Amino acid sequence: MAAAAKLMDFERALELFEPVLGFEVHVELNTNTKMFSDAPNPANEKYHAAEPNTLIAPVDLGLPGAMPTVNETAIRSSISLGLALDCSIAESSRFARKNYFYPDLGKNYQISQYDEPIAYEGSVEVELEDGTLVTVPIERAHMEEDAGKLTHMGGATGRIQGAEYSLVDYNRAGVPLVEIVTKTIFGTDHRAPEVAKAYVSTIRDIVRSLGISEARLERGNLRCDANVSLRPRVAEGEEPAPLGTRTETKNVNSMRSVERAVRHEIQRQAQILADGGKIIQETRHWHEDTGTTSPGRPKSDADDYRYFPEPDLLPVQPAAELIEELRAALPEQPVARRRRLKTEWGFTDLEYQDVRNSDLVDVVEATIAAGTTPAAARKWWTGEISRLANAQDKDAVELIAPENVAALQRLVDDGTLTDKLARQVLEGVIAGEGTPQEVVDSRGLAVVSDDGALIAAIDEALAAQPDVMAKIKDGKVQAAGAIIGAVMKAMKGQADAARVRELILERAAQ
Repeated sequence: MAAAAKLMDFERALELFEPVLGFEVHVELNTNTKMFSDAPNPANEKYHAAEPNTLIAPVDLGLPGAMPTVNETAIRSSISLGLALDCSIAESSRFARKNYFYPDLGKNYQISQYDEPIAYEGSVEVELEDGTLVTVPIERAHMEEDAGKLTHMGGATGRIQGAEYSLVDYNRAGVPLVEIVTKTIFGTDHRAPEVAKAYVSTIRDIVRSLGISEARLERGNLRCDANVSLRPRVAEGEEPAPLGTRTETKNVNSMRSVERAVRHEIQRQAQILADGGKIIQETRHWHEDTGTTSPGRPKSDADDYRYFPEPDLLPVQPAAELIEELRAALPEQPVARRRRLKTEWGFTDLEYQDVRNSDLVDVVEATIAAGTTPAAARKWWTGEISRLANAQDKDAVELIAPENVAALQRLVDDGTLTDKLARQVLEGVIAGEGTPQEVVDSRGLAVVSDDGALIAAIDEALAAQPDVMAKIKDGKVQAAGAIIGAVMKAMKGQADAARVRELILERAAQ
């Protein structure tokens, strides 16, 4: 195993060097079929769990004579995304062949776009955790197809190094992609890692609001390649130093990892440069377990791919009326939406950030719309539901529908359930036992509100602890806690503790 790279202290690295960033984000579109064939699209949720090599067509395998046709829905989605990024939409764009050898791309070329992308010259505003706004310039957003997937077998790490052989799954070959390429990003300084995370998070929010992608990093629906280079600091008034050599950290699969990968590359490159070394222009692989990057392959330039126009596809020439139709349908921008929801919900910065960082904004909004308060929706989703999801290694949104969370809270609000009983009902709903009311009925979990039953339980508890009533009558009201606890235990937590306390004090006053 290679020795761990030496890292410079982050603050020291920023004293010596200016970080320069760039990002390439690939978005898998959730169309029903693939980009250039009628095979089902595994990026669509209903096809996600298909067996390997079952979602394929001759075009995806590069079979002789197979001819591509363009997916109209993918074009509409690509235009919508370009408009949401404030890009100009090309009157005419065309596909190109990007030539390289990969065993999971049967044609030995990728159909992409090169010098004539569908969208170009845009920008997106991202918000950092303290409310600072940063404008990220967009160079282009272009359409292309995805490659297949290799599974490396026989090694200890699941990577190609040390593997005995690899299996090829062509299900993903031909999945529609939009690649969003930023311009060079200057001036982020010590906030570079945070800007990286915020940018990818904003792209995720945009594509989800458009409804064009599941945008789940852990599934590869959204993939980020982070470009980082450093250039020496210069004295004020001097010409900026030339740009440094960049590295491209590939396919980082979580927001936190995007942030960590950029920080790591800044520290790694700074130490190399300070020691008199040179940065190699290459791709790098991110290792989540160690928080480090390792070399991939030398980074190719555009000329190395021998782009040329795709001869089997006509240029894409969207009508002006279509572009305006899609522009009119654009949803609220993520920054504006976040600020509006935070104000409407009355959340503090920390409360809203907790919901956002947990990727729960949409489901909390849906729960509120289903009839509960913002505070209750946040409590359930960031608390007990997230705890159960972590225990099952699932996403919280997979466990329960927002409508059932709202219904559960209504049972608490109307006194049918205590918080403790509500947690038991939640577990029953998640286990598939029905709606909250159905779980309450089948398990007999409703709070006992019959005063007669409560008084009987109180009398039994007082008989077992005869000195308690004397203490209460003597002014030591806190002594009632012992009786309340005994009643709750006897009634298996289904007594209304507040009502039990009232009845005990009424008895003491007699």
